Amino acid sequence: MKFSVGHGKEGAVERLEKRGVSRRDFMKFCGTVAAVMGMGPAFAPKVAEALTADDRPDVIWLHNAECTGCSESILRTVEPYIDALILDYISLNYHETIMAAAGHAAEKALWDTVNGGNFVAVIEGGVPTAPAGTANEAGAYGKVGGHTMLETTTKVVNAASATITYGTCASYGGVQKAAPNPTAAKGVGELFPGKTFINVPGCPPNPYNLVGSIVHLITKGLPDLDDVGRPTLFFGETVHDNCPRQEHFDMDEFAPSFGSEEARKGWCLRKLGCRGPETFNNCPTVKFNQYNWPVQSGHPCIGCSQPDFWDGADWDGESYFYADLTDI
Repeated sequence: MKFSVGHGKEGAVERLEKRGVSRRDFMKFCGTVAAVMGMGPAFAPKVAEALTADDRPDVIWLHNAECTGCSESILRTVEPYIDALILDYISLNYHETIMAAAGHAAEKALWDTVNGGNFVAVIEGGVPTAPAGTANEAGAYGKVGGHTMLETTTKVVNAASATITYGTCASYGGVQKAAPNPTAAKGVGELFPGKTFINVPGCPPNPYNLVGSIVHLITKGLPDLDDVGRPTLFFGETVHDNCPRQEHFDMDEFAPSFGSEEARKGWCLRKLGCRGPETFNNCPTVKFNQYNWPVQSGHPCIGCSQPDFWDGADWDGESYFYADLTDI
């Protein structure tokens, strides 16, 4: 699917109705966003107002070194459908993967928005910083439109009203930063010491955590952040805190293998490498597409919303085992 850029912001609800999203469905979605944010049902009208206001901020979405899985997770959101709602309510002006514009027209959409001010930057992917090429140019391992990702990210972040890093690669470097990190990839925050970012990590993150962060920015300002920049609204508890297998952990009932009868009965996956006790995320309560999440489907949490999770695991050819399981 393709989307144009620079559409007017007026009449958002009417446009949604033309696309098949009724006011009732829209308010149901707003109620879900309010719930994910930890607000009561009475906050749903505030969410609706924020997402349809004529003066809501534009959004520039940059892609750096990544697999685009974070965007793909949004494109596959079941309710609401992406083409009917998500790209409209966040007033997305630039997104390299799905925008209809290309070449000079795409560049114009980007820089017109930057120069216009009042925009939120959403950044996906780590930023290569190592020099390369005949000119020994910093960040030359990643370029879009003739500009290094480092250059474009710097200009956009410095002009943005707020910046949300979406996905672990943008938040903390992710797999691009994994040893030996030949491109010297970094998370966005590492490039701007002292600057505040809203980090929404995950591989991929849950789209509701992004929407909730944007709504909070519009309605209440900067959300409370933890010591690694994550909104405590969504990352305030560990995966273990709300895991349905927790009772088995408390009873020292651990599945010995993935194919075991114990695993099928829902026993704890800690001895199979689950990092739920040290991973902060709301996967068990929000789920993906409000339907499933890794542990529910039988796979241990790999700690994907934690900084440097990629280098924190050893691989023995069959399953993940972590260096310190002394708490078992």
